[in-house]
Amino acid sequence: MTEHVITQSRKKRAISFPFQFEDFVMMIIGVIVIGFGLEGFLVPNDFFDGGVTGISLLIHDLYHINLASVIILANIPLLIIGIYTINLKFAVKSLICIILLSVCLLFIHYPIISHDKLLIAIFGGFFLGLGIGLCMRAGCAFDGMEILALYTWKKTSFTITEIIMGINAIIFTIAAFKFGIETSLYSMLTYFTATRTIDYVIEGWEAYTGVTIISSKSEEIKHKLVNEMRRGITVYKGERGFLPDSFHQSYDCDIIFTIATRLEVRRLKNVIHSIDPKAFVYVSIIRETSGGIIKRKNLHH
Repeated sequence: MTEHVITQSRKKRAISFPFQFEDFVMMIIGVIVIGFGLEGFLVPNDFFDGGVTGISLLIHDLYHINLASVIILANIPLLIIGIYTINLKFAVKSLICIILLSVCLLFIHYPIISHDKLLIAIFGGFFLGLGIGLCMRAGCAFDGMEILALYTWKKTSFTITEIIMGINAIIFTIAAFKFGIETSLYSMLTYFTATRTIDYVIEGWEAYTGVTIISSKSEEIKHKLVNEMRRGITVYKGERGFLPDSFHQSYDCDIIFTIATRLEVRRLKNVIHSIDPKAFVYVSIIRETSGGIIKRKNLHH
């Protein structure tokens, strides 16, 4: 019995270790790429980003304090908040990530790639977002702005998006007064590029989209989706009709709901259109899913 337990324990360690090692490797790659985005594009040209990264860059440029030290000091209060709003493991992994970035900034000498403002804004934001996204996929956070927004959201009536936008508005306003409106505007472009890159790195091409279909040929559509496209569906019972000229006329109908990836949406629409060109199709973005046949990686494990 004891030998069986030891064997099972060894199997669990053998299974779980590669995933931990994979996260660590992804974290190292992420911080190296972040350092490249900062030192190769943003820092030498006095460009900024949003969030804690933007605050750190502002402090670095205004008071000429070492950037590696500023990034650690700026994130520590947010990591303490993260212990209570998320969990201790997440905060510890994030701290390791930030320390690794500081080591990269201190000991790796990145080349300055360009002084062209448009290239800096786009590619500086791209590499910054790519690195942050990899760190988030590894289960940690480099920029603690989302942690602060989550904490503030619980204490106020503002949404998380409104809080992040408000803080970033302050950062870019200060940048406009200190370094000029042009620099501030380019920095907004950097932030936008970084944000979009993070979304793609985290969600990937497998980001899920909800598709709602209302059609008089629902049976044919259901058959196609399930048996040919191998999609799971949910069917709601509803009524269609209620038009301005015939308000009192309505018909029972099946409202079909399914979930597809970005790459599948176009094919899905084409299949529906081939069956019923007049079908009403509504597509919505799904930020998070759980249960069912969809399995997503928990970024805060």
